[in-house]
Amino acid sequence: MIYSSDSGLKDMEMNLEGMRIGLLEARMSNELADLIRRYGGDPYCVPAVRESPLECADQVASFINHLSEGTLQVVIFLTGVGARALFGEAEKIGRLPELFQGLERVTTVCRGPKPVAVLKRTGVHVSIVAPEPNTTVELLGAIASLDLRDKGVGLTHYGERNVQLTEALQSRGATLFEMCLYEWQLPEDVQSLRDMVEEIIGGRIGAVAFTSQIQIRHLFQMADEQGRSRELAEALNERLVVASVGPTCTAALKSFGVTPHVVPEHPKMGHLVMALARYVHGKGLAV
Repeated sequence: MIYSSDSGLKDMEMNLEGMRIGLLEARMSNELADLIRRYGGDPYCVPAVRESPLECADQVASFINHLSEGTLQVVIFLTGVGARALFGEAEKIGRLPELFQGLERVTTVCRGPKPVAVLKRTGVHVSIVAPEPNTTVELLGAIASLDLRDKGVGLTHYGERNVQLTEALQSRGATLFEMCLYEWQLPEDVQSLRDMVEEIIGGRIGAVAFTSQIQIRHLFQMADEQGRSRELAEALNERLVVASVGPTCTAALKSFGVTPHVVPEHPKMGHLVMALARYVHGKGLAV
């Protein structure tokens, strides 16, 4: 069942009342845990992802060369992490001013609010922003009016290559310059993630809130290594509440046979926790 975060209940009517909520967020774990506590829940935080920087000085130098030579007309930023990595590496190699100058001459496209925030903080203009829920589909829709045939398009990927996006851009005749500046990896110590699998299967968690697709894949990777992926899927479907922040997470869950109970109308953490609280309150599930 999909619960909107904008239903009629007031905030004061929603309370998780001590329900134990599994969280797999790494970078924003404190903020998400604080939101859970605000609604009376008990956050159980286990990081599922490590964003590992890659050696990218040559990539960034080549990208700046393309900008300076005028061979790129569009630059797409998928994540704030990728944007920060680009600016940080450009500064390390002493070419940050040149990067800024080059970006002022192109159409800059952001998939969502996080890269927008990074670009604005650094004074780089943002030409186009994909609307919510900020997936590849919305991004492609936002740039549908751009003539990309024989145009140079720079693309900063997230923690892995977005094949759907690259193929769509190439089908429109774009000449791509792709950069992978960091990658998603498992945490260095995965024992706590294995423990999370056991806690879910054992029914010792009331809900799990997923905020990225890679969290889901890593959780199921741990379960698969223990031969328990089917048990994990069954537990998520039948024994607890599953909250998904948006369509990308939901698609990842469904690929493992799990249908989320809660998806907020807006793909943001605050709306996710609010929608979860509404669902728990409405079902009378809080302890």
